[in-house]
Amino acid sequence: MKILVLNNDLMERTVIQQVLQVNGHEIVHAGNSDTALENLRAGDIRFVIADRSNTDMDAKAFIRKVREERPPYYIYILLITAKVQDADVTTPRLGADDYLNKPIVPAELKSRVHIGERILALGDNLVHAKDTLDNLAMVDTVTGALNQIAFMIFSRGELERARRAQAPLSLIALDVNDFRATSEKYGRTIGNDVLTVIAQGIREKSRPYDGLGRIEPDIFLLILPGVIGADAEKIADRIIRGISNTRISMLDGTDLNVKLNAGVASSARVTVATDMDALLERAKEALAMSKRDGENQIFTIYV
Repeated sequence: MKILVLNNDLMERTVIQQVLQVNGHEIVHAGNSDTALENLRAGDIRFVIADRSNTDMDAKAFIRKVREERPPYYIYILLITAKVQDADVTTPRLGADDYLNKPIVPAELKSRVHIGERILALGDNLVHAKDTLDNLAMVDTVTGALNQIAFMIFSRGELERARRAQAPLSLIALDVNDFRATSEKYGRTIGNDVLTVIAQGIREKSRPYDGLGRIEPDIFLLILPGVIGADAEKIADRIIRGISNTRISMLDGTDLNVKLNAGVASSARVTVATDMDALLERAKEALAMSKRDGENQIFTIYV
């Protein structure tokens, strides 16, 4: 870990350096608070050891400035002081995270640094866990596609961009034929495997920036910015053919013949009157029409 040391006492600084180097830390020295702040702004420093008695640092003012910088990570501050005062113990936003009384005892300094490292690690783990939960809240855990809420947020953003540019926009609804029957016959695990293969096939036959969502157990949505109806039909056909030609085999050698239907809702030029909910309803209507014509069919509604 890279640790900033704000201390002008040669003997104390030598003790600090020896303790930190033995434990594999990288040391950045600063002789005054301005230099310390510049080093912190440069990034990569998560830990500060500061002495208020032999530098120009006013503890509260320096710590306040560090907190007000609002870096993308937490900076842990260990304050070295001759005596901890009652006024030192304040809110985390204004005070140091820990205090070390003089004279500096190497074993105690080592212990305080280890505690600080553990606290930073716990904080990082919590941030990672939150990010994971946020991601899970937006993603279908089976296929990795956006869930319904996330897809509608994404698609409304695409609709607004198309509206500003007065550009075309198409939405494809894809239904997995007899999915419930397949899951009931072979089990949920096989059903999930089928969905995973289909989602991968859709991604392979569409552009990287096209939004893919799963809004029902057997229905996927694909939003296509800048694509008119005829081209959307070609993409839907490419997806259906790709899935049909993909061999999905059971452990006993039985092949699952997966078939899809597609409904396309397309607007040649998105205007103020174009609404995402209405576009979704038209795509579902088109999907229902395609299913009347049999399997692996496509039907398009222009809006």
